[in-house]
Amino acid sequence: MDGLTCSEGNGGFHFGSDLDVHVFGVDDLPTREGGAEDDHGTASCFGSQRIRLSKGQFTTTVPHFTAKTRLFTAVADPQNALDRSFKHTMELLQGYGRKPVGDPKGYSTRTMVMKCQQNVTDTFPMTTCFWANYSAVGSIDFFPPNGEHVPLDQAAERTRTFATAALSTQPATAAP
Repeated sequence: MDGLTCSEGNGGFHFGSDLDVHVFGVDDLPTREGGAEDDHGTASCFGSQRIRLSKGQFTTTVPHFTAKTRLFTAVADPQNALDRSFKHTMELLQGYGRKPVGDPKGYSTRTMVMKCQQNVTDTFPMTTCFWANYSAVGSIDFFPPNGEHVPLDQAAERTRTFATAALSTQPATAAP
């Protein structure tokens, strides 16, 4: 994707204390070798497009999305990994103040499965999508352009585009 900024680990942009989305609930999957011991094969990416968020008298400019991806040597059951990560992560986030809006919606393509959920974080309407395939599990937060949730179908399509682009830059690994 044009202008995509990525780094190993949890990256440098943080929405707020414990409000950032991560990829939890899949620690039992085999991580790829070669990453830093504390990053668990995690990569963080940020969209190049920027939007302005305001709260009271404060305004900031943020990327239109932030993403976390955990790379594994194998994900035998992507749907199971997706369900576990979604459930575990959303439960943690609710404990830190994110509130779900509506019901989550599942999506699948030939190469990956996804689940998206709208939520409210610190008064901001966010849309969060989780995805999994046979080598990675990831999550993306879409920030609220125009103060509105990104529609679920649009978020799912953007998630598919991001995951496809991000994974195409990863080196191939030999099958065990």
